[in-house]
Amino acid sequence: MHCPFCQKPDTRVVDSRLTDDGAQVRRRRQCEGCGERFTTFESVEFKLPMIVKTDGRREAFDASKLRASLEHCLHKRPASAVSIDAAIVAISKRLRGLGEREVLSRRVGDWVMSELRRIDQVAYVRFASVYRKFEDVQAFREEVEQPERDLPSLSEHQLSLLDDPVPAGRKP
Repeated sequence: MHCPFCQKPDTRVVDSRLTDDGAQVRRRRQCEGCGERFTTFESVEFKLPMIVKTDGRREAFDASKLRASLEHCLHKRPASAVSIDAAIVAISKRLRGLGEREVLSRRVGDWVMSELRRIDQVAYVRFASVYRKFEDVQAFREEVEQPERDLPSLSEHQLSLLDDPVPAGRKP
């Protein structure tokens, strides 16, 4: 590593440690020529697959573009920045896990929809209305009703507070 102060090629590592999340190594270095100290960070660089658009164009995966899309759908919704970050991490992790060089944008869009469904139902419908390109009102209605069908019925998991008969042998 060249010294950023005097450009000499001889520097030595004085201290190394992992950052908080363990994803980077922080190295404290000292120049053998001028004696100045500086810090470098070392991290893994992932090569994410190219995204193949519906018209055949190929684009590099862009997490900032994904963030903008999620934030647009979640505009004025009660979603935290932490949940948006978690969605981006989950989608990026899926991309890395595929081990493929190219991924269809439709597949990434489906992942975005599943993350939005988990975060906020309204944001999910907002995204679906653009992403699915509905032909008619009925198709849109079906998409809006889908999250309700996916959620388990309250009666299966909770006791009713009203209209319960009194169990035998117990007084009201």
